[in-house]
Amino acid sequence: MSVFYDYIKEILLDYGFISRMAIDGAALIGLATILAGSFLIYLIARLIFIKVVSRVVARTKGIWDDTLYNHKVFHVLVHFIPAILIYSTSTIAGEDIVWFPELIRGLAHIYIAIIVMAAFLRFLNAVQEIYNTYPYSKDRPIKGYLQVVKILIYFFGSIFIIAVLVNKNPSTLFAGLGAIAAVLMLVFRDAILGFVASIQLAANNMVKPGDWIMVPRFNVDGTVYDITLTTVKVQNWDKTITTIPTYSLVSESVINWSGMKESGGRRIQRSIFIDMRSIRLCDKPMLDQIYALPMFKEFITTDGAIADDYQDDENRGALKMHLFETPTNLSLFMKYLEGYCVAHPGIHEHMTRLIRMLQSTDKGLPIEVVVFSKAQESLLYEALQNELFDHIFAVLPAFGLRVFQNPT
Repeated sequence: MSVFYDYIKEILLDYGFISRMAIDGAALIGLATILAGSFLIYLIARLIFIKVVSRVVARTKGIWDDTLYNHKVFHVLVHFIPAILIYSTSTIAGEDIVWFPELIRGLAHIYIAIIVMAAFLRFLNAVQEIYNTYPYSKDRPIKGYLQVVKILIYFFGSIFIIAVLVNKNPSTLFAGLGAIAAVLMLVFRDAILGFVASIQLAANNMVKPGDWIMVPRFNVDGTVYDITLTTVKVQNWDKTITTIPTYSLVSESVINWSGMKESGGRRIQRSIFIDMRSIRLCDKPMLDQIYALPMFKEFITTDGAIADDYQDDENRGALKMHLFETPTNLSLFMKYLEGYCVAHPGIHEHMTRLIRMLQSTDKGLPIEVVVFSKAQESLLYEALQNELFDHIFAVLPAFGLRVFQNPT
């Protein structure tokens, strides 16, 4: 290239240019020629290299090379050819221009730094895609960690480029970073907190994409579909998107419903308030009316009580109603309700089924129903809950009971 430079300089001198203008003009023309030639060589090399790589990738059975090819990692590597070419022509102007070799080498260094950064960033994107194909990726997301690596790549790459531009050793710039550490802590506060939170979330398996979570402080109630270094995106049930800081999943109270999904049941826990003035001992006409209810005898069995019935044993879950003298309409109702929950096909038979009496209040006597629905999907879950309490309210008058209501 020095021969080409001398040739251009001689032509410019022959056309009457002064020596300084001829030297600068020849240098600029030489630089433009280098850039144009490097670009042309890049296009030719890219055409040949990518064609060869695509054929090799098509013949292999693994997914790594296909993913790297799809993310154009190999395409970036072709840029090393023009970068090396530019660097090798730094002495084109000989000793005529002292600063010209430094300019060419600086451009080549910046070009190589950008190539390396782009190659690593695309490689990390490919790693993310490949990792997502494995089943355990749903429980152990690595997107936050990869984002930290990307930040470091941007950081070190920027330091290197700045060092080239100011003609300083990169180690000198790194040494000076200690003076602005406090500023960096403020600038990257969310990123640092998010990185620490990402480690805690992954290590303790606290929250992962696909989990149904509730964060009361941010009024979040929906499904997590993306966790990044600094933010978590949650799609609420009204289809709105809420973005909250990643570290808030560690510092705030978070309800994760994934345990409910894994258990196979969803809890129904609601109370009805019985008007205590409607509770009374059953006489024979009332007993006859209650015994005439459909399925009543199938739901409960009555017998006499023995001492062992009040001890903890393997049969304590048996539905027995002990009649010492005369039962109350409330006790009959609660036993009936227990039998109804046992017989209902939508209520989980291997999980808690509890009908209990809570502390009476000025609003009546609360009877709490605690059962687990087999259906977890909200539509079916709400349908079962409505069906259960619709039946309860409908059957209450048959037992002579009333629901408490404040007088108007």
